[in-house]
Amino acid sequence: MPDTPNMDLLLQDWEFQPGEVTTRLVQISENREVIQMRIDLGVMQMETDRRPDGKRPEGAETYFDFLVGLAIRDGDQFTLNKQQCVEADREFIQFYHRRVCWLSLREYRKAARDADHTLAFMDFVRQHSPDDEWKVSHEQYRPFVLFHRVQAMALASLEDSCAGQAVEEINHGLERFRELFASYGAEEQFSQDELVRRLEAMRENVRHRYNVGPTLEEQLAAAVLAENYELAAELRDRLLQLATKPQESPESFGDSSNHV
Repeated sequence: MPDTPNMDLLLQDWEFQPGEVTTRLVQISENREVIQMRIDLGVMQMETDRRPDGKRPEGAETYFDFLVGLAIRDGDQFTLNKQQCVEADREFIQFYHRRVCWLSLREYRKAARDADHTLAFMDFVRQHSPDDEWKVSHEQYRPFVLFHRVQAMALASLEDSCAGQAVEEINHGLERFRELFASYGAEEQFSQDELVRRLEAMRENVRHRYNVGPTLEEQLAAAVLAENYELAAELRDRLLQLATKPQESPESFGDSSNHV
């Protein structure tokens, strides 16, 4: 019988830490790096790009991509069947595991990239769900995924020494939270939500630590509220100039962990 690597030795040298995401990047070959996450009874291994298990469902990069192709073919009447729901859930779970690993590894843009995949998949599920119960079972996690996405992009901005951009990322994220609550007719719950409060606390911590004043968007809102329309017009022009200024776009978006 051929010799095989002894998994027991690996587990002994790398202990599981309850309550922590214990993960690492491992170079498997010259052109392949994988994520390994220590779990209670072993090790979970994931690819760093595309689908975490490395599979190509029906030839597509992800199962989400495959389902989008079916929906385009079948039109608005497309509805997920039972097996498709099972496979969709598998992909949701895989991307969740990799997202929290990226956060633990402080690969924030990659965590945000995986969060974007999950949020887009949630949009698709909401539109093509077979029933309300299955739809709600996924929508309940949307705030958590959005929180990870906002947190990751803010932390990525801080790594780039752009504290002002970090505050803007949090503000944009809070606005998405506000829109989410409004879509469910729950605007009054927005200010009391735990994730909203954590993002607000993170924003104020960034302001204090990096001495960040009001952003242009915050100055614009204040100018409109004070009916200082001349200043508001000037600030709008500055925002428009920034929005149209050519910028380098990052190759990938990233991830985040419990750093708030």
